[in-house]
Amino acid sequence: MTETRYDVIVVGSGAAGGIAAKTLTDEGLSVLVIEAGRTLSDSDLKPPRGGKNDNIQLFPRIRATLSGQHIQSRVAFFRETLKHLFVNDRQHGYTTPKDAPFLWIRGRQTGGRLHTFGRVLFRWSDHDFRGASKGDGGVDWPFSYADLAPWYDRVETFLGIHGTRDGIETAPDGIMAQSTPLTPEERSFRTAVETRWPDRHVVPWRINPHNGSPLSSALRAAMAGGRLTVRPDTVVCEVLTDPASGRVTGVSHADRTTGERGVSQARAVVVCASPIESIRLLLNSRSRLHPKGLGNSSSLLGHYFMDQCPSLMFGRWPASCREGKDEPLPTHTLFGTTGGLYVPRYENACEAHDPAFMRGYTFQGSIGRHPSEPGKDMPVTIMGFGEMLPYHDNAIILDPQRRDRWGVPLPHIRCVPHANERAMLHRQIRDCADMIEACGGQVDFWASPLGLREKGAGLYPDKPFPIRWFIRTMFPRSLTMGAAIHESGGARMGNDPATSVLNPFCQSWDVPNLFVTDASCFPTGGALGTTLTVMAVSMRACHHLAGALRAGRL
Repeated sequence: MTETRYDVIVVGSGAAGGIAAKTLTDEGLSVLVIEAGRTLSDSDLKPPRGGKNDNIQLFPRIRATLSGQHIQSRVAFFRETLKHLFVNDRQHGYTTPKDAPFLWIRGRQTGGRLHTFGRVLFRWSDHDFRGASKGDGGVDWPFSYADLAPWYDRVETFLGIHGTRDGIETAPDGIMAQSTPLTPEERSFRTAVETRWPDRHVVPWRINPHNGSPLSSALRAAMAGGRLTVRPDTVVCEVLTDPASGRVTGVSHADRTTGERGVSQARAVVVCASPIESIRLLLNSRSRLHPKGLGNSSSLLGHYFMDQCPSLMFGRWPASCREGKDEPLPTHTLFGTTGGLYVPRYENACEAHDPAFMRGYTFQGSIGRHPSEPGKDMPVTIMGFGEMLPYHDNAIILDPQRRDRWGVPLPHIRCVPHANERAMLHRQIRDCADMIEACGGQVDFWASPLGLREKGAGLYPDKPFPIRWFIRTMFPRSLTMGAAIHESGGARMGNDPATSVLNPFCQSWDVPNLFVTDASCFPTGGALGTTLTVMAVSMRACHHLAGALRAGRL
């Protein structure tokens, strides 16, 4: 069937799609958002059960694995009350090289992964947007921090970010609606780190509180204007183009449950289904004028795919190390108590240079945010995120033999750390351990794509041997590439159509009424979280799109 023609179709309803819908409807355009997953209800937002915090969640993970979530259950923050917000891996397959596992963590529902991410939103700086051209085919971003700063302002003002203004060059200050605290243990950690390493800074998370609604704030705002239509349970299979001009005319799609096929038409299409899905869709949208995939005249579509290099460290912090009084801590609808400490990038930035590797890393963790036994050391959990360089051989391609139930080829994902990333991971892990131990704490174990290591008390010494053996066997499989859930690249922006897929406004060089605004447009992967930058980039691109439509340029 063919339906009413919209001004713009937005594929995906997550961080990029929600902001795209809000921006375009604010500009007076009619917008159709197509979401492959279902619409959530209030009953889907299940608060965590009370009792002792259990960061292992061993038996919930085993049950989820047996029910078909053998990949999703490996996510670091997995718990039973969240399992319905992740896909069933038996129904949503993908392939990887045998020697290069990748965890593709996904949520198919209105809002995508917005309900399950930590909601930590930091700005990137010119240390992220510049200096990548030394990599294997790497290119700098086609704009600077100054160009994106006004869009950061708009997104932060709309969302109401909670955090502090810290005056750190590698994590520029934003517009904060109110401050967030560190716990007394985190404050003592900050004092010890900043005293010993003056170039390192410990700050509170900058977070966007969950609104308690099944709909994201951006989608709710877009709906209020009356120009938005949201179609859930609809899988976009192909972006359609005019056979004479090669320009986008709309999308073909299938009902998720019945398989019924349909077509939706629009003057422009914004693809923001998350990097792997967006690349897969564009590669599958072949035609006579686009034989290698839509917008792929450079032959670079799918290449230079990245994710941040993860490490996760567990330890203990002395119960006696408290600084100041307890303050009320922020809460998340689905996670309960949230927030924590953040160490912005300091290596290979601000005149610091390590010749062993390029780029840098950040740390995100918490101390003293969950109940523990009186007098006992506090658990320390810190995750590191290291920047992966863009490499041509790290790529998304279509599997030539396997298709999903809607007939779309499965993606084949290759995301392999090179020598630079392995060297960086060694230093990333060492720095994290040094900060914990030099400040009076103890490190027990950690994992990364380099493997699992133990020291001190080791891995959960209070657990029975069979459980410890099982965790020791399975835990490294949770810290392969993909565990950071900050995937990016594959349809990168640039100033030259020969070395990029999109122009500086996320607009296809080949197809002027096609835009790609999720993190697949990123030329580099950064070391801070990607979500705030995704939102700012999407808003900037869609403002440009709206202006081009009004001016008749599209």
